[in-house]
Amino acid sequence: MGKNKWARWSELNSFANVIQPEISGIVGTDHPVKGNWRTTVFKNSAPIVLELGCGKGEYTVSLAEMFPKNNFTGVDIKGARMWRGAKTSNERSMTNVAFLRTRIEFIDRFFSEGEADEIWITFPDPHTGTRNTNKRLTSPWYLAKYASFLKRGGIIHLKTDSAELFHYTRTIIKTCRHEELFASDNLYSAELKHNDVIIGLSGSLNIPTETQLFVNNILSIKTFYEKQFLAKGMKITYLAFRLNNDSIAEHAGEKA
Repeated sequence: MGKNKWARWSELNSFANVIQPEISGIVGTDHPVKGNWRTTVFKNSAPIVLELGCGKGEYTVSLAEMFPKNNFTGVDIKGARMWRGAKTSNERSMTNVAFLRTRIEFIDRFFSEGEADEIWITFPDPHTGTRNTNKRLTSPWYLAKYASFLKRGGIIHLKTDSAELFHYTRTIIKTCRHEELFASDNLYSAELKHNDVIIGLSGSLNIPTETQLFVNNILSIKTFYEKQFLAKGMKITYLAFRLNNDSIAEHAGEKA
């Protein structure tokens, strides 16, 4: 590990808004923060939005700045990347931002029923091919995890450069009888009108009066990797959907 990584690891440990449990401490048991995010971490009753696989935390921090009355938690296993978002939010004295360093497969050890209001999944590993589909963060196995703590009616957003993951997720939504709210296989297409997204999500999100804000600002937040993909001319896809909790157990299966 390089000197910069060691320095980031050390600094990450000093940030009050970062939770870094040992894996051995959560296997088979719940973390003490479960059910207590509002009382012990954010110290308010505002909605909690998660960014799963947050990387450098660009969405977590940017959304927290746009919506200061909501709470945002970035989740990732790679601390050296997470350090950037944690450091930025600390430097800006942001009280509505937290980071959790853990593997997503353990996410239900940290959140209780109905504790999260919304989930963003931004540019996750697509696990291409047919052998590892259950490792995808939108597989039925993972969706069952999310259903255990996402409030009923809560929205899941997927933003990815992977056409394979995009189409796979749409298939899962249809097969498992979830509710697709909006889908675009080319988010930044000149043909995609702002109102197309707004109409697709009508009544689903607390969209500001200035309806273009959703597309212009929220969906246009660009992560480190997204900028690289766009520079290569790759298309960015976007999905928003709700879980059908009644069909979760039927399709959950096992993780590969």
